[in-house]
Amino acid sequence: MRAELRRLHSPDATDLRTWTPPTNDFGILVQLMIGPKGEPGEESFDVTICTVGWLTDRIHEARIVDLRHHVLVASYDYLRLERYLLRQVSACEGPSWPEVAALVGRIGRWEFEDYQAHP
Repeated sequence: MRAELRRLHSPDATDLRTWTPPTNDFGILVQLMIGPKGEPGEESFDVTICTVGWLTDRIHEARIVDLRHHVLVASYDYLRLERYLLRQVSACEGPSWPEVAALVGRIGRWEFEDYQAHP
């Protein structure tokens, strides 16, 4: 089974294809909608797309920044970002969806990452 990136979405931008960052130093939450290739259904994986300048601002404010689920870019280029994410996601493969989703979870925070079913 292989992961398939279906679409990119952000609660902070109406259309990521035409979005322009307000400054050269930016960070934006992007939700990767991903499902098993050739099968129905998709789940959300959250990643922050950001620049070095944005990270510099965060480190000055917080003194410590956890970089898990961040993708660092020199500037905002939707097509370059989409190609990169398509390659990364399509490389995630395994015998079952939970195992594939755990691999994708290294890229973005899986909406079910800490979910535990209660009997």
